[in-house]
Amino acid sequence: MDVKLPKLGEGADSGVVVGILVKEGDKVTKGQTILELENEKAVAPIPSTADGVVAKIHVKEGAKISIGALLVTLEGAAGSAAPAESEAPAAAPKAKKTKKAPVVVEADDDDVEEADEEESFDDVEVAAPPSVRKVAREIGLDLRRVKGSESGGRIVMADVRAYIQKLIKLAAKGKAAPAAAASAAAPAKPVAESIDFSQWGEITKKPMSGLRKVIARRMVESVTTIPQVTQFDDIDITALNDLRKKFAADYEKAGARLTLTPFAIKALVAALKKHPIMNSSLDEATEEIVFKDYYHIGIAVDTDAGLMVPVIKDADKKSLLEISKELEEIAKKARDRKLSADDMKGGTFTISNQGGIGGAHFTPIVNKPEVGIFGMGRGGLKPVVVGKEVQVRLLMPIAISYDHRLIDGGTAARFTVDLAAAYAAITEADVKL
Repeated sequence: MDVKLPKLGEGADSGVVVGILVKEGDKVTKGQTILELENEKAVAPIPSTADGVVAKIHVKEGAKISIGALLVTLEGAAGSAAPAESEAPAAAPKAKKTKKAPVVVEADDDDVEEADEEESFDDVEVAAPPSVRKVAREIGLDLRRVKGSESGGRIVMADVRAYIQKLIKLAAKGKAAPAAAASAAAPAKPVAESIDFSQWGEITKKPMSGLRKVIARRMVESVTTIPQVTQFDDIDITALNDLRKKFAADYEKAGARLTLTPFAIKALVAALKKHPIMNSSLDEATEEIVFKDYYHIGIAVDTDAGLMVPVIKDADKKSLLEISKELEEIAKKARDRKLSADDMKGGTFTISNQGGIGGAHFTPIVNKPEVGIFGMGRGGLKPVVVGKEVQVRLLMPIAISYDHRLIDGGTAARFTVDLAAAYAAITEADVKL
């Protein structure tokens, strides 16, 4: 039995083999993972479709394969030697439903196109009832151009409607042609130029990974389609950091690390609830603003393979401890390339925390189709005027990048103020286990 690559999901038709988990001669069971495939930003496990012994492996690590590619051949597989694509009909996309027109019979396009040409007709009486003849006279329609569907070629009203609908379709095609020509006349995208850098010294070349290509494509798409603006500020996290230190040991005992990121998620959700527009998306096809009643927060994770953004689902319904544990889990999965496509879908707002690395303010790029992203820099001690006194406080630099198509500067500024207030509003009762 040949095991072939099945459909991986919506819009996923290929991937790169990053791991082969069996060797020739191994016994496998149905559902057992035989290889791992990198697709988009996820690594998907590919299971065997039957029990058997691996007779031959047809792929190698690093190979790019598409749907239907032969993966392995099994001997002694249960059932017939039907290939994996025998299941394809069940997975095939359903045919799109088309709106039924109230027409019994439609004329062929060829018939309508012939009607546009000059024709000579015999003076033969057309078979049609008086009601049809009357309508034809009122709209100036030559009934000899209409194909009758009734016995003997008799023309009924449905035939007239079908003929007119075909004329409308042809007219629409004619209007589409100039638009297509205009599109073809648009300036072509500049051809990428390959530069020979070796002429100036020694170089080393390394091919871009599939993940890096995806990141590059999405970043370009985001900055070229979204008018982005970034709002900067500093948040006083002195009291918050004291709380973190006070309860860090308790969280360690409970199996979680209490970092500043869980606090950021809680504060962000509170600010998003005050500003629903910040938790929305723009449907560019319908030109509608989609407001979301859920709060799924994406967390940018820096890995050796590249940037990944797993999502904490329903963050508003989870405690600091639950969020802390989930952050540990998704960060590990990201570093081990074990994230699934679903782990990185559905985000409503993203956090990019560079505080652990260093640096201050930066300009994070909006994770389309979200409308905003929250960037966190490394906190530092600075002199601050509190009342009439100068105190040393721990200030964290932040940045809010947003989609200016939906969000104005005033809204972004108010959101930033409310985000700072949400940080300050976190109390010991919120942190204590």
